[in-house]
Amino acid sequence: MKTYTLITGASTGFGKSLAIECASQGMNLVMVSLPNSGLLELGRFLKSNFNIEVITFEMDLGSKENCHRLFEKVKAKAASIKYLINNAGVLSRGYFEDMHEDYFLTQIHVNVAAPTLLTKLFMEDFKANAPSGILNVSSMASFFHLPKKQVYGGTKAYLLSFSKSLRKEISKYGIWVSIVCPGGMNTTTGLCLQNRKLGWLSRTSILDPEVAAKETLQKFFAKKEVIIPGAMNKVFMFLDSIIPMAIKNRLTANAI
Repeated sequence: MKTYTLITGASTGFGKSLAIECASQGMNLVMVSLPNSGLLELGRFLKSNFNIEVITFEMDLGSKENCHRLFEKVKAKAASIKYLINNAGVLSRGYFEDMHEDYFLTQIHVNVAAPTLLTKLFMEDFKANAPSGILNVSSMASFFHLPKKQVYGGTKAYLLSFSKSLRKEISKYGIWVSIVCPGGMNTTTGLCLQNRKLGWLSRTSILDPEVAAKETLQKFFAKKEVIIPGAMNKVFMFLDSIIPMAIKNRLTANAI
């Protein structure tokens, strides 16, 4: 049975860059993304240009039922998963009091429940294909407590804790778990324009998704536990460890 790398949220942004980088390394892919997001076109491109097998599923992972449907569809294709990249996520929208409950519940379902359940469903595949690995896509927001990112940051902090604990549990099977915490990226036209308005220091931390994907996968296959792409983001993490909380709170207030 052929082995595959399963990538969720694979049609755009960081997920797309991860898919292209995996394809360039000769990995067969199972790619999942929302309907009408360009997934089918990307799948055809990768298959024809990198001589790999590509299976695509257009579906919303915001429900338990669809996660189980994805597992069943993958098994029906006789595909065995060696690497899982949980990238699908719902971003922040604004102040908590202004958000509709359906929106932040969707965030929790996609950002927390889906990666947790998919990891559980494909566990026997990981064991059969060991050495194998799971890459969970968190965010720098998991370390910093920022306005307008309260639910998003909470979901990403969950992934960080979940990944570290799971890594300790399943390493005995030859399975490793890594967590990548990217900062800002130029993933869409809107974000590119928004990022240009940032201050000089903040702009230096913004990465193109292709650069972040290459560094991420390099460190993932080196079995690194926590991956922080970009030199400036590593500097920010160091500064966060030494700057007093009062100053950090003042900086956060200025960012509102």
